[in-house]
Amino acid sequence: MSPVKKQTSNTGFTLVETLAVIAITALVFAAVSWAITSFYRVNSYIIQQSLAVNSARSGVERMVREIREAAYSDTGAYPIVSASSTEFIFYSDINRNNNVEKVRYSLEGSDFERGVIEASGDPPVYNPADETAKVLSAYVRNSESQPVFTYFDSSGNQIADLSNVSGITLVKVRLIVNAAESRTPDEFTLRSTAQIRNLKTNL
Repeated sequence: MSPVKKQTSNTGFTLVETLAVIAITALVFAAVSWAITSFYRVNSYIIQQSLAVNSARSGVERMVREIREAAYSDTGAYPIVSASSTEFIFYSDINRNNNVEKVRYSLEGSDFERGVIEASGDPPVYNPADETAKVLSAYVRNSESQPVFTYFDSSGNQIADLSNVSGITLVKVRLIVNAAESRTPDEFTLRSTAQIRNLKTNL
């Protein structure tokens, strides 16, 4: 009687198969990681841009209200202090308490700021050291050819010479907001107009 031979089957992976599995797994993980990273990068920009636009919009709405109510200061000074393409300084009773504040809106780098000085003393003075400043939007991208402020007289003509602010009766505002400067096509432009009510008598 001849001995029975037992057949054995090798069900393990060969070295080549193991390396192939490792390589495929690594590629899958790399693809998944790239997809997750891209998803968070895109959504992070969207969220950041949305917050920047909302902040700038809120700031512009407040600024327009305050410009419309520009008034003679508590010292009797003219409602408008100074005007340029990136800065507008004026007097306004911003909190309706019958005390007129000195208000500054200006672009500092990519930060759009609001500064407020309340009059103090008797007789009242506006001390620059008392200014309270706040950044309204940190991602403003206006260039020299894209002014934040443009000014117009009572006839609707744009004022080029800003050395004499007495002719200004209307202010147009434009803020270009982009949370990622490299993504130019995704910039958002805010526009608004403020007619200075206390100067309407010039119309």
